[in-house]
Amino acid sequence: MNAITDQAGPSGRTDHAAQPPTVPLLINGQFIESKTAEWREVINPATQQVLARVPFATAQEVDAAVASAQTAFRAWRRTPIGTRARIFLKYQQLIRENMAELAATLSAEQGKTLPDAEGDVFRGLEVVEHAAAIGNLQLGELANNVANGVDTYTLLQPLGVCAGITPFNFPAMIPLWMFPMAIATGNTFVLKPSEQDPMVTMRLCALALEAGVPPGVLNVVHGGEAVVNAICDHPDIKAISFVGSTRVGTHVYNRASLAGKRVQCMMGAKNHAIVLPDASREQTLNAIAGAAFGAAGQRCMALTTVILVGQAQQWVPELVDKAESLRISAGHEPGTDLGPLISCAARSRVETLIERGIADGATLELDGRNPAVSGYEKGNFVGPTIFSGVKPGMAIYDQEIFGPVLCLVAAANLDEAIAFINANPNGNGTAIFTQSGAAAHKFQEEIEVGQVGINVPIPVPVPLFSFTGSRASKLGDLGPYGKQVVQFYTQTKTVTARWFDDAAATGGVNTTISLK
Repeated sequence: MNAITDQAGPSGRTDHAAQPPTVPLLINGQFIESKTAEWREVINPATQQVLARVPFATAQEVDAAVASAQTAFRAWRRTPIGTRARIFLKYQQLIRENMAELAATLSAEQGKTLPDAEGDVFRGLEVVEHAAAIGNLQLGELANNVANGVDTYTLLQPLGVCAGITPFNFPAMIPLWMFPMAIATGNTFVLKPSEQDPMVTMRLCALALEAGVPPGVLNVVHGGEAVVNAICDHPDIKAISFVGSTRVGTHVYNRASLAGKRVQCMMGAKNHAIVLPDASREQTLNAIAGAAFGAAGQRCMALTTVILVGQAQQWVPELVDKAESLRISAGHEPGTDLGPLISCAARSRVETLIERGIADGATLELDGRNPAVSGYEKGNFVGPTIFSGVKPGMAIYDQEIFGPVLCLVAAANLDEAIAFINANPNGNGTAIFTQSGAAAHKFQEEIEVGQVGINVPIPVPVPLFSFTGSRASKLGDLGPYGKQVVQFYTQTKTVTARWFDDAAATGGVNTTISLK
């Protein structure tokens, strides 16, 4: 059985006479059909057409995937580092060659515009390229002659079977944050993609096998809470990487940590930007509109709250004009700026929060509910929505909306704006727009958020660095990809060695703790 590929075509339309394809599991290098009785439909959010059926794996299938990874680890951990690196050199080539197909599949099942879908794949591709450099990343340290004839050095050794649990909003990028670096460092992997849009993830896994990843080194299971709990509890899984909601991430962190695993959880957010009156007006307004409404706001790094300082509060009408100019349609349609939300339930939730914002007293500057989208009347569309006069305590501020809704807050000065952001419990990302170096420096020093942008609205770092969200947005002390993830997926072993020259041996028994 083959992995799901471009079954539905770029438009997401399927042949009504045919049954939708089933999404397979990947166990021991083989794509197999689950024996489960529980299935979920993968639905094009712009058309409500069924693209595929995804299984909720049985407990036995999860055990089989872990056992496959455990068996494969014995040989994979001893595979030369150059061999591992060459697999990822081949893998990045295959991803580039199949970029259009991957983006079309992603757009059909997730709803993103085709350019944004390509961006999703590309940001993951950057991590694959980083994994190909593993020979320079997985280096230990050496201290020569720390005592008489004694050397101390460290080894960065793989942990064993690792696992990843990924969300619906980046079905290409976030799986590629996880399994390439885990595998490149010598581990084996069990991946649980989002059950809402697993098709592009499975295609990426098929390409990984084509690149040379051996059977059992990468495995995939699908499912919901029961599969997540099985991953948290399984004694042979040594580490778990998670990206998703705060509620689920907290559950995963607590349950898996109690089971003795390493865990890193990237969770919910409420990302702010400060706009000072001296900011470049046109560039700033364009950046805010793109960061707030791109991907229909379904990004953990989406810009959800903008604090307008002083005279910048007069920019609201221009920001509304920018938002109104954005085109809403199905992701594959040319010129689309916003696609649909992932599901009917997601649309209903966002619309309910907009109603709450009005009831709580915020001023609705732009209402994106019930947009007219010709040809896609059944789609899960919400247009750009803007509230001003937003305050803490309002549902639209306190909750992560995960939709195209922007909250505007007024502040008298930079100090007041910084204090407002620092009072929020989340810490994924923040930004400032200004032409003042002094203001930018003050902001980066005083703000208590892990990732800071200066005239950059979504400050997600490239893989040379690590994703460094903080506070309530993150559990675990090491982030995904970059230098930190090499530490996460390896165990540091320190070796202290002395080799004796019998001809020069002197002295007797030493009962002290010192090395002499």
